[in-house]
Amino acid sequence: MNSRSIKVDYLARVEGEGGLYVRIKGDEVAEVRFNIFEPPRFFEAFLRGRHFLEAPDITARICGICPVAYQMSSSHAMEQACGITVGGALRDLRRLIYCGEWIESHALHIYMLHAPDFLGYEDAIGLAKDYPDIVQRGLRLKKTGNDLMGLLGGREIHPINPRVGGFYRVPTEKELTAFVEPLEWALEAALETVRWTAGFSFPRLERDYECVSLRHDSEYPLCEGRVVSNKGVDIPVEDFLKVFEEEHVPHSTSLHAFVKDRGDYLAGPIARYNNNFDRLPEVARKAAVAAGLDEVCRNPFKSIVVRAVETVFACAEALRLIHTYSKPDRPFEECTPRNAIGSGCTEAPRGLLYHRYHIDDQGLIKTARIIPPTSQNQKAIEADLRLFVQQNLHLTKDKLTWQCEQVVRNYDPCISCSCHFLNLQIDRD
Repeated sequence: MNSRSIKVDYLARVEGEGGLYVRIKGDEVAEVRFNIFEPPRFFEAFLRGRHFLEAPDITARICGICPVAYQMSSSHAMEQACGITVGGALRDLRRLIYCGEWIESHALHIYMLHAPDFLGYEDAIGLAKDYPDIVQRGLRLKKTGNDLMGLLGGREIHPINPRVGGFYRVPTEKELTAFVEPLEWALEAALETVRWTAGFSFPRLERDYECVSLRHDSEYPLCEGRVVSNKGVDIPVEDFLKVFEEEHVPHSTSLHAFVKDRGDYLAGPIARYNNNFDRLPEVARKAAVAAGLDEVCRNPFKSIVVRAVETVFACAEALRLIHTYSKPDRPFEECTPRNAIGSGCTEAPRGLLYHRYHIDDQGLIKTARIIPPTSQNQKAIEADLRLFVQQNLHLTKDKLTWQCEQVVRNYDPCISCSCHFLNLQIDRD
């Protein structure tokens, strides 16, 4: 087989700066590297010495797409350290703002970032020229999630209303009731999104993933639960670092997470779906089955359909929470700091987000540890690419390049919020 190299200088529709290198020797894939060369931002370092109540506002700046996830994970960790639990209507409001984030993030990924791959377009602008009604539906769906975040969070991006213990202000029943009609439309739009994405043509790729997610006794996971996997992990959040580890690799400024003594694992929509299919509301389960999904999905290209199913869940859950809402007597639970360690895990749209803090009795942060979803998925991305390239060496240069990019976008990787470039290079010996 002749030597060839494939290089993509600018891959849009991912968030951050990264590169991909594949080396093929003969008929074998010899090396795969998902390079992340974006400078580290040192959030864990400059959290040290800050007051524990500042953590949700500081960590929200890590991501402009999923700031609520950072606020919730940090708040849960601080509350565990302080020995309090947030329940009742305040807990419901946390799930509600998280639903808003899932709706806006999933809609953005499905319609603007991922669907063009399946339909042969370079970007959503080209898609919009031929299918304006479809793109308008995606934009309106995203806006519904943004508006819900704006009400509960004070603003759509980097919300300022959530805090340790709850919220600075809670909405009235009337304010939430105004969202019933938009969310009812969004639920129907989400169901149509499931049907639409189910009609795509999916490349063949299946792996026996170790799927890692939260699992709750009675709910599809957002904010609470135990950390589980389909291969036997079942631990409380505070034991996360006993099972999972991170390592430096030469080609990435982000750490690579793995299961100790086992290796890569999958976090995100497919992992949640596989571990919690029985926790989905009936409307989402029926939509999944009608779309041809089994209770377990192993094809990462079908993550776009799973995200659509999760959007159905988020809309249905938001409506349920609004219909049962009663304004609480106070907007937050008081937290008295103590010298302790607290851990928090919640489900960001892209997957499990782990925070761990050690605070002193003055409430000052002594150490911080944050493990985002993309760090947890980096090894899985590389494993997917290795298998996909190995199975598709017969493809033309352009086709292989296009689908390698798509393999990465299956994960909706949030390398950072600032840049939108990925370099892809494939070398043959």
